[in-house]
Amino acid sequence: MKTKNIMIVGVGGQGTLLASKLLGKILLTKGYDVKVSEVHGMSQRGGSVVTYVRYGDKVYSPIIDKGEADVIMSFELLEAARYTEFLKPDGVIITNNQQVNPMPVITGAAEYPENLEEKMKAKGINLDSIDALSLAVEAGTSKAVNLVLLGRFSKYFDFSDEEWMSAIETSVPEKFIELNKKAFELGKNA
Repeated sequence: MKTKNIMIVGVGGQGTLLASKLLGKILLTKGYDVKVSEVHGMSQRGGSVVTYVRYGDKVYSPIIDKGEADVIMSFELLEAARYTEFLKPDGVIITNNQQVNPMPVITGAAEYPENLEEKMKAKGINLDSIDALSLAVEAGTSKAVNLVLLGRFSKYFDFSDEEWMSAIETSVPEKFIELNKKAFELGKNA
Protein backbone atom coordinates (compact mmCIF):
# COMPACT_ATOMS: atom_id res chain seq x y z
CA MET A 1 0.00 0.00 0.00
CA LYS A 2 1.21 3.46 -0.85
CA THR A 3 1.97 5.59 2.22
CA LYS A 4 -0.91 7.80 3.40
CA ASN A 5 -0.29 11.08 5.18
CA ILE A 6 -2.43 12.73 7.86
CA MET A 7 -1.68 15.99 9.63
CA ILE A 8 -3.41 16.88 12.88
CA VAL A 9 -3.12 20.59 13.67
CA GLY A 10 -4.43 22.75 16.46
CA VAL A 11 -3.62 24.82 19.48
CA GLY A 12 -2.01 23.53 22.67
CA GLY A 13 -4.50 21.96 25.05
CA GLN A 14 -7.09 20.95 22.45
CA GLY A 15 -6.33 17.23 22.52
CA THR A 16 -4.41 16.86 19.27
CA LEU A 17 -1.90 14.48 20.84
CA LEU A 18 -4.60 12.12 22.12
CA ALA A 19 -6.18 12.16 18.67
CA SER A 20 -2.87 11.16 17.04
CA LYS A 21 -2.31 8.44 19.65
CA LEU A 22 -5.77 7.00 19.06
CA LEU A 23 -5.37 7.14 15.29
CA GLY A 24 -1.92 5.51 15.48
CA LYS A 25 -3.36 2.74 17.64
CA ILE A 26 -6.15 1.88 15.20
CA LEU A 27 -3.73 1.92 12.25
CA LEU A 28 -1.34 -0.45 14.07
CA THR A 29 -4.19 -2.88 14.81
CA LYS A 30 -4.94 -2.90 11.06
CA GLY A 31 -1.37 -4.11 10.44
CA TYR A 32 0.09 -0.93 8.93
CA ASP A 33 3.58 0.37 9.52
CA VAL A 34 2.90 3.67 11.35
CA LYS A 35 5.11 6.65 12.10
CA VAL A 36 3.93 9.52 14.30
CA SER A 37 5.84 12.74 14.88
CA GLU A 38 4.77 15.61 17.12
CA VAL A 39 5.86 19.24 16.85
CA HIS A 40 4.83 21.07 20.00
CA GLY A 41 6.09 24.61 19.51
CA MET A 42 4.63 26.79 22.26
CA SER A 43 1.80 24.35 22.81
CA GLN A 44 1.60 24.89 26.56
CA ARG A 45 1.02 28.59 25.94
CA GLY A 46 -1.70 28.16 23.34
CA GLY A 47 0.66 27.95 20.36
CA SER A 48 0.49 25.69 17.32
CA VAL A 49 0.67 21.94 17.66
CA VAL A 50 1.27 19.74 14.62
CA THR A 51 1.26 15.96 14.53
CA TYR A 52 2.21 13.92 11.48
CA VAL A 53 0.71 10.44 11.12
CA ARG A 54 2.00 8.37 8.21
CA TYR A 55 0.99 4.79 7.48
CA GLY A 56 1.34 2.14 4.80
CA ASP A 57 3.18 -1.09 4.07
CA LYS A 58 6.52 0.50 4.95
CA VAL A 59 7.02 4.05 6.22
CA TYR A 60 10.54 5.41 6.38
CA SER A 61 10.02 8.89 7.80
CA PRO A 62 7.38 10.50 10.04
CA ILE A 63 7.60 13.91 8.34
CA ILE A 64 5.04 15.18 5.80
CA ASP A 65 6.22 17.72 3.24
CA LYS A 66 4.20 20.41 1.47
CA GLY A 67 1.69 18.95 -0.98
CA GLU A 68 1.73 15.47 0.60
CA ALA A 69 -1.12 15.41 3.16
CA ASP A 70 -4.09 13.27 2.19
CA VAL A 71 -6.04 14.64 5.16
CA ILE A 72 -5.52 17.58 7.48
CA MET A 73 -7.60 17.40 10.65
CA SER A 74 -7.71 20.86 12.20
CA PHE A 75 -8.95 21.74 15.67
CA GLU A 76 -9.12 25.46 14.88
CA LEU A 77 -9.94 27.43 11.73
CA LEU A 78 -6.78 29.56 11.48
CA GLU A 79 -4.65 26.44 11.94
CA ALA A 80 -6.49 24.86 9.00
CA ALA A 81 -5.69 27.89 6.85
CA ARG A 82 -2.08 27.96 8.05
CA TYR A 83 -1.37 24.45 6.73
CA THR A 84 -3.26 24.41 3.40
CA GLU A 85 0.00 24.23 1.42
CA PHE A 86 0.63 20.78 2.91
CA LEU A 87 -2.58 19.37 1.39
CA LYS A 88 -2.52 17.24 -1.76
CA PRO A 89 -4.64 18.59 -4.63
CA ASP A 90 -7.23 15.85 -4.01
CA GLY A 91 -6.92 15.94 -0.21
CA VAL A 92 -9.45 17.09 2.37
CA ILE A 93 -9.30 19.38 5.37
CA ILE A 94 -11.61 18.39 8.20
CA THR A 95 -11.86 21.36 10.52
CA ASN A 96 -13.54 22.58 13.62
CA ASN A 97 -14.94 26.01 12.76
CA GLN A 98 -13.97 27.34 16.20
CA GLN A 99 -11.73 30.40 16.31
CA VAL A 100 -9.04 30.55 19.01
CA ASN A 101 -7.27 33.89 19.10
CA PRO A 102 -3.47 33.58 18.87
CA MET A 103 -1.31 35.81 21.05
CA PRO A 104 -0.86 38.61 18.44
CA VAL A 105 -4.66 38.94 18.24
CA ILE A 106 -5.01 38.86 22.03
CA THR A 107 -2.43 41.64 22.42
CA GLY A 108 -3.96 43.73 19.66
CA ALA A 109 -0.93 43.46 17.36
CA ALA A 110 -3.00 41.66 14.69
CA GLU A 111 -6.58 40.84 13.77
CA TYR A 112 -8.05 37.38 13.31
CA PRO A 113 -8.46 36.87 9.54
CA GLU A 114 -12.03 37.06 8.29
CA ASN A 115 -13.88 34.62 6.02
CA LEU A 116 -11.27 31.86 6.26
CA GLU A 117 -13.66 29.12 5.17
CA GLU A 118 -14.69 31.05 2.07
CA LYS A 119 -11.06 31.88 1.24
CA MET A 120 -10.00 28.23 1.48
CA LYS A 121 -12.93 27.06 -0.65
CA ALA A 122 -12.11 29.78 -3.22
CA LYS A 123 -8.65 28.17 -3.54
CA GLY A 124 -10.36 24.91 -4.49
CA ILE A 125 -9.72 23.22 -1.15
CA ASN A 126 -12.04 20.36 -0.22
CA LEU A 127 -13.14 21.66 3.20
CA ASP A 128 -15.31 19.72 5.64
CA SER A 129 -16.10 22.20 8.41
CA ILE A 130 -18.20 21.41 11.49
CA ASP A 131 -18.97 23.02 14.83
CA ALA A 132 -17.05 20.42 16.81
CA LEU A 133 -17.07 22.54 19.97
CA SER A 134 -20.88 22.57 20.22
CA LEU A 135 -21.01 18.82 19.58
CA ALA A 136 -18.35 18.23 22.26
CA VAL A 137 -20.38 20.27 24.75
CA GLU A 138 -23.45 18.21 23.78
CA ALA A 139 -21.43 15.06 24.53
CA GLY A 140 -20.60 16.39 27.98
CA THR A 141 -17.43 18.51 27.82
CA SER A 142 -15.73 21.05 25.58
CA LYS A 143 -12.58 18.94 25.89
CA ALA A 144 -14.07 16.26 23.61
CA VAL A 145 -13.52 18.27 20.39
CA ASN A 146 -10.79 15.77 19.49
CA LEU A 147 -13.19 12.82 19.53
CA VAL A 148 -15.85 14.77 17.62
CA LEU A 149 -13.27 15.46 14.90
CA LEU A 150 -12.12 11.83 14.89
CA GLY A 151 -15.75 10.82 14.42
CA ARG A 152 -16.00 13.10 11.40
CA PHE A 153 -12.60 11.84 10.18
CA SER A 154 -13.86 8.23 10.42
CA LYS A 155 -16.27 8.89 7.54
CA TYR A 156 -13.26 9.09 5.20
CA PHE A 157 -11.77 5.72 6.26
CA ASP A 158 -13.08 2.18 6.10
CA PHE A 159 -12.46 1.17 9.71
CA SER A 160 -15.36 -0.45 11.52
CA ASP A 161 -17.16 1.16 14.44
CA GLU A 162 -15.90 -1.70 16.60
CA GLU A 163 -12.29 -0.86 15.73
CA TRP A 164 -12.81 2.82 16.58
CA MET A 165 -14.58 1.96 19.85
CA SER A 166 -11.82 -0.45 20.83
CA ALA A 167 -9.19 2.24 20.17
CA ILE A 168 -11.16 4.71 22.32
CA GLU A 169 -11.50 2.14 25.13
CA THR A 170 -7.75 1.55 25.22
CA SER A 171 -6.71 5.20 24.82
CA VAL A 172 -8.77 7.18 27.33
CA PRO A 173 -9.27 6.80 31.10
CA GLU A 174 -12.15 4.46 31.96
CA LYS A 175 -14.30 7.18 33.54
CA PHE A 176 -14.32 9.12 30.23
CA ILE A 177 -14.91 6.24 27.80
CA GLU A 178 -18.68 6.69 27.37
CA LEU A 179 -18.40 10.46 27.01
CA ASN A 180 -15.70 10.05 24.35
CA LYS A 181 -17.73 7.42 22.49
CA LYS A 182 -20.70 9.79 22.47
CA ALA A 183 -18.51 12.64 21.15
CA PHE A 184 -17.16 10.34 18.41
CA GLU A 185 -20.70 9.33 17.35
CA LEU A 186 -21.89 12.95 17.31
CA GLY A 187 -18.98 13.89 15.03
CA LYS A 188 -19.54 10.91 12.78
CA ASN A 189 -23.23 11.67 12.37
CA ALA A 190 -22.96 15.48 12.13
